[in-house]
Amino acid sequence: MQEQLQQKIDNKTKPVGALGMLETLALQIGVIQNTLSPQIHKPHIVVFAADHGIAATGLVNPYPQAVTAQMVLNFIQGGAAINIFCRQNNIALTVVDAGVNFDFETDVKINHVKIAKATCNYLEAPAMSKQQCKEAIAKGGIIVSGIFDNGCNCIGFGEMGIGNTSSASLIMSVLLNLPVKDCVGNGTGTNEEQLKIKIATLEKVFTLQQLNTLANQPIELLTKIGGFEIAMMTGAYLKAAELNMVIVVDGFIATAALLIAQKINEKVIDYCVFAHTSGEQGHKKMLEYFKATPLLQLGLRLGEGTGAALAIPLLQSAVNFLNEMASFETAGVSNKA
Repeated sequence: MQEQLQQKIDNKTKPVGALGMLETLALQIGVIQNTLSPQIHKPHIVVFAADHGIAATGLVNPYPQAVTAQMVLNFIQGGAAINIFCRQNNIALTVVDAGVNFDFETDVKINHVKIAKATCNYLEAPAMSKQQCKEAIAKGGIIVSGIFDNGCNCIGFGEMGIGNTSSASLIMSVLLNLPVKDCVGNGTGTNEEQLKIKIATLEKVFTLQQLNTLANQPIELLTKIGGFEIAMMTGAYLKAAELNMVIVVDGFIATAALLIAQKINEKVIDYCVFAHTSGEQGHKKMLEYFKATPLLQLGLRLGEGTGAALAIPLLQSAVNFLNEMASFETAGVSNKA
């Protein structure tokens, strides 16, 4: 299939390689779908939202924890960046309460699958129990299965959770075997003094939770310092790959969740297209680890799945040229000798 796809790509009315990364994309999507005529059907972004116990301390985040719930309500009202980009590009959007520290009304149009109202403060105790972690992973898979059953074959994941760059930084530090300070970025609105406190706090967590022993124990790592949105996203990645869906990977937190998912099933990466390079310093290192070439370089550092929503039209362009562009034979155009 790969050879046949490459032949079809090369025989379009253009010089070989002239469509650059779109050709690479078309090949990857065709291989994922095992067809010479791949399609992008009903693309969907899922935003997982949850709170982190450590955020209540104010040591790792300048914004109050309450912003998580406030932004979820903003998503529902259609006022966030992810809403704008999904509307613009005709992408469906699902918002998930994985563990927000707020009681949403039952008629609020979100997926109500809250594990608990925030994780525990991992400066004092593990973030979650193993049972909670497994429940979150399972629920992430169930959400993706439902979207797949509705005809979707292309999915991206976003997140919302004050303090979740800290969790992602610790995951990255453990799984990439890098010092914490090389993994921690500014997050949302952090100044230089706050960044120093954030690094010192997370180094303390690393020692306290003995994270150096967990490089090959992804579930245990999640229980120690993960977030419910990160655990749920991990399950979503695993299920999407199992269902042969094209997965569009967003930014820093989404890529940290992918690190966990790949530790559980290394084949997940075969289904992933990397949307962009985040402005968070650690994201570039994770992309290098995955040997990934992201589609966009926009300096985004917002989360919410915004990079994935902006990248999905490029996937549509890739399959469209493959399916609709004339070949040298059908167009009567001379190929090179």
